[in-house]
Amino acid sequence: METEVARPKVAVVVFVVKGNLVLLGRRRSSIGHSTFALPGGHLEFGESFEGCAAREVMEETGLEIEKMKLLTVTNNVFKELPKPSHYVTVFMRATLVDPIQAPENLEPEKCDGWDWYDWLNLPTPLFWPLEKMVKSGFDPFL
Repeated sequence: METEVARPKVAVVVFVVKGNLVLLGRRRSSIGHSTFALPGGHLEFGESFEGCAAREVMEETGLEIEKMKLLTVTNNVFKELPKPSHYVTVFMRATLVDPIQAPENLEPEKCDGWDWYDWLNLPTPLFWPLEKMVKSGFDPFL
């Protein structure tokens, strides 16, 4: 019987921005449960970063995004969890096609809901990869 080799996965997450606000949701997951995180998910085979960003934001929030830009990539290894994991995370920035559209919680089993937060007054606790970026001085608006 062969054992599966652990391999890194690729996640695409999106800073959906509106003015100085960023969209965050509280996670309901074995990884980062009850922390605030950006919308996003797994990159699918053959998918572009922009395509994944648009699909994941639409699936999770019902929001249509545009003006997507690659911001940075991070390497995140989660060792302490019941199931250790390794993610290469692609961070994108995007704006709303319709600035007055409100986010919906389309995956309530994965998220407690979405809201807009001032970048200089973010809720806590933040999902570890996002918290690490914030503490480093990263600014998604630049």
